[in-house]
Amino acid sequence: RARFDPPAERWSAGHRGVDLDAPAGTAVLAPAAGTVVVAGVVVDRGVVTLQHDDGLRSSLEPVTGAPAVGTRVAPGDVVGRVQDGPARSHCTPRCLHWGVRDGEVYVDPLGLLPGGGPVVLLPGPVRGTA
Repeated sequence: RARFDPPAERWSAGHRGVDLDAPAGTAVLAPAAGTVVVAGVVVDRGVVTLQHDDGLRSSLEPVTGAPAVGTRVAPGDVVGRVQDGPARSHCTPRCLHWGVRDGEVYVDPLGLLPGGGPVVLLPGPVRGTA
């Protein structure tokens, strides 16, 4: 599936999230604690957006059966199911798109998962000094 590919400019083309394999009907889980701030149809697909306690905002689509706006969720709570039917999806046959924003800037959702951050080289022994 498609990985995060941020646009060069805010208005440019890019992929502002990640696509996760998920057949229609798959439970969609809250990635972190927060509050539902959007639950409805945008263009032709269901969207649920969560305002997380750390200030980040996750959007998940296509989702149906989202909790009402204002609902508090804990990590792992079901916030809907992957939508079936006529909704267009940029994945075939179906996927879940997960986008995360920090303010107005999209960030890589996979980097927020435990162990998913950037690769960092740790200092080690200097060769020849052991």
